[in-house]
Amino acid sequence: MQRPITSHQKKLSALCAIVGAESTSKELESIQVSGISQASNAVLPGDLFIALPGQKVHGAQFAAEAISRGAVAVLTDVNGAKEIKGVPVLVSTNPRRAAGIASAWFYSEPMRDLYSVGVTGTNGKTTVTTLLRERHMRNLIMEVSSHAITLERIRGSHFAVVGFTNLSQDHLDFHKDMEDYFAAKAKLFTFEYADLAVINLDNPYGKRLAAQTELPVVTLSRLDSSATWHYASIASDYVGASVSIRGSGGILIEGKTALHGGFNYDNLLMAVAIAVESGIDPLDIAASLPTLTGAAGRLEAVRLGQNFTALVDYAHSPDAVKRVLEAAAEITDGKVIAVLGCGGDRDKTKRTLMGQALHEGADIAIYTSDNPRSEKAEDILVQMVLDIDVVPPSEVIVDRAQAIRTAVNLAQAGDVVMVLGKGHEKGQEINGKVHEFDDRIELAKAIEDKK
Repeated sequence: MQRPITSHQKKLSALCAIVGAESTSKELESIQVSGISQASNAVLPGDLFIALPGQKVHGAQFAAEAISRGAVAVLTDVNGAKEIKGVPVLVSTNPRRAAGIASAWFYSEPMRDLYSVGVTGTNGKTTVTTLLRERHMRNLIMEVSSHAITLERIRGSHFAVVGFTNLSQDHLDFHKDMEDYFAAKAKLFTFEYADLAVINLDNPYGKRLAAQTELPVVTLSRLDSSATWHYASIASDYVGASVSIRGSGGILIEGKTALHGGFNYDNLLMAVAIAVESGIDPLDIAASLPTLTGAAGRLEAVRLGQNFTALVDYAHSPDAVKRVLEAAAEITDGKVIAVLGCGGDRDKTKRTLMGQALHEGADIAIYTSDNPRSEKAEDILVQMVLDIDVVPPSEVIVDRAQAIRTAVNLAQAGDVVMVLGKGHEKGQEINGKVHEFDDRIELAKAIEDKK
């Protein structure tokens, strides 16, 4: 195994000082570190091994393997230090933070040599980063989740631009409430992590963030023409939309896009704003608009010559379900037939809200399983349809493949069939085992059988 990113060595004593760790060893000054790894099976001779506490196991359990592969020291917490013998141990009160700082310092802060853009928000991260993707190795576009921020996974990182799409209920199995969720996102919008903020104001949390961040702010809005970036016009049809975008200094960008739905127009506006603020020529952006496509599993069409529209989307929060069903209604005069499930071992408080969003947004709502994981799919469905009168042809169908087939069989010319919740995923997790399952393939099979 090779690690071409660096070939230099640095003193363990200097690394220890940088992260503010403690060590009882007197050998630090004489030890040279040649790499850093958190995966014991990827350790190379001369590495510092990072042993972090996890939800189920402590990384210190793998220290012996790391040492056998040549690790010269271990960075961990007090509890992890008790399990490690044979090499110097660096003890930190916050090893996650220390790991990020150590890695950035050891590898000479590589993100400073890139033009880096980070995008966060409940929905839209993947689509915005996909729209922004560039082929040059000097640029980096990445999603930044609230988990990554809270768990210090981005400590030591720095972005030229950070974008905020929106915030709505999700991940409350991890965050104690929406305020905690917002606070996690807001940490990204500081000079420690970024130089410039691009923030969507069409969300109460976006307005709060724009008012409180210490960063210079570029605003955007689909609805408010006083924002720095906004739409002068959007003319949508069944193949997409013709858009006119106003931006910094009166810039006007016009063109056609194949994207559908208000939320995707938000994502496009974010991508365009970040691109121009990053120095991309507006003329190049206008020329590329017709070729831009969203991420896999995001309003992804399945076309087999059928006389109705079939779409797969990753929507798995109440707001995302609401938005994507609104988008479906915009492109049809027929019925919106939607299939949706909720994942097991995740935020239970959003299940009823997602079920309600499906009930309100679809003409025919089919409630089914998603990834039940260790829970019973039937129990999750009870929570989804709480206080909902499921009247035929709407139905509760536990088997996801059968639910998709039922939706397709109900479709008539001009209707829209939407399969929501899993998007690009290629497996379904049931009782700890992942079974092969792809909504796009199941949808295609059902369409073929109907034909």
